[in-house]
Amino acid sequence: MVDRASLKSTFSSSVNLRADELERVSRDILDHPESGYREIRTSKLVAEWLQNNGFEVKTGIAKTGVIGTLDTGRPGPHIAVMGELDSLLVPGHAHADSDTGAAHACGHHAQIGSMLAVAAGLTESSVIDGLAGKISFMGTPAEEYIELEYRESLQSSGDIEFFGGKQEFIKLGFFNDVDIAMLTHTGGETAGTFGIGGSNNGMVGKTIQYIGKAAHAGGSPHLGVNALNAAHLGLAAIHAQRETFRDADTVRVHPIITKGGAAVNSVPSDVRIETYVRASNVPAILNTSEKVDRAFRAGALATGAMVRIITNPGYLPAKYDESLTEIYRHNAASLIGDDNVIRLNHSSGCTDMGDVSQIMPTIQPTANATSGNGHGIDYLVENYDLAVVKAGKAMGMTVIDLLADGGEKGRKISGSFNAPMTISEYLNRMRGFRSDFTYSE
Repeated sequence: MVDRASLKSTFSSSVNLRADELERVSRDILDHPESGYREIRTSKLVAEWLQNNGFEVKTGIAKTGVIGTLDTGRPGPHIAVMGELDSLLVPGHAHADSDTGAAHACGHHAQIGSMLAVAAGLTESSVIDGLAGKISFMGTPAEEYIELEYRESLQSSGDIEFFGGKQEFIKLGFFNDVDIAMLTHTGGETAGTFGIGGSNNGMVGKTIQYIGKAAHAGGSPHLGVNALNAAHLGLAAIHAQRETFRDADTVRVHPIITKGGAAVNSVPSDVRIETYVRASNVPAILNTSEKVDRAFRAGALATGAMVRIITNPGYLPAKYDESLTEIYRHNAASLIGDDNVIRLNHSSGCTDMGDVSQIMPTIQPTANATSGNGHGIDYLVENYDLAVVKAGKAMGMTVIDLLADGGEKGRKISGSFNAPMTISEYLNRMRGFRSDFTYSE
């Protein structure tokens, strides 16, 4: 039996030989950004890479998702190594699409690179021969919870049920036999470090439509019902609630107006808003969601408008597995030193890795290789060696630890995990967040 140190050394050498290629793939995705459920080119690129490297590949999962599978042929745990295909919409970013405004101001292009780095190293025969079990490389769509009206249209047409790609993967059964999951995100903490642990908020997403009555804005505004004024009052009512949000719940509510009216000389009769309701725990999400709905209803009541409030399941809070984190920490430290592996605090941001973490042991470390502000026009990956090559190595070496020796460590991690919910319970919970009400008073 080959010892794990030898397997890791061979794996690492194989990744080194393909480092330039992996960076090129990541930069290619950076230069061709596509937002969620629109990642056609990105999906094709990833699928072709996996096919060309001998993986069994499935495409078209949740519209644009891709899975490449590597089966050792020996019984053992099934591990999912993931990367996210989608971009944000950040017009003005140096790598933004001039037509759509799509831009990787989130580092997902580097995630794909690190996922493929794991795949590149594990395909070495002398490595895979020393492992048991199966590894699935999942390129998942639509992690960024944006363009809610577009996703509602996909939902209405039956293309998707959930707005997040990993949620769709769970619903479609692709996590049914997975035991452990991991993904490395880029981060902006101390440069040159890996971040481990931490947690994330969960959230629900809302679309709001105020329906008023159009009239001549100059000549007869008294004949109209101003939906924009209703929206302003609703937003003000949300702000009036902020002192009731407990600090411990890390509540975040941040609405935007996506349509403010049709013409400046017509009383606005159709005004639309999108917002998240985020918090660190489900009771706080539900409590805040109720307050937000009351606030939006108040705007309609004050002006005589109607308001339709659609709430869709967002993401569950993320809690990352400590035993799995410790295995990863050891491997990350072997690459960049103990002092350069730092602990992360709770983040009020959200991710659909939170959903995965509710059903199986999961980690999402960060490769702190960026400059600028996350989701901003200045967010750039500066250190591709860390974000792609070393991030891939740290995950791949962790996979080796889990699947070597007949998969002993992987079985132990999976067997000791006390899942907060089963997949069936998860799906019921998420569907329970959904509502669609219209209020006329």
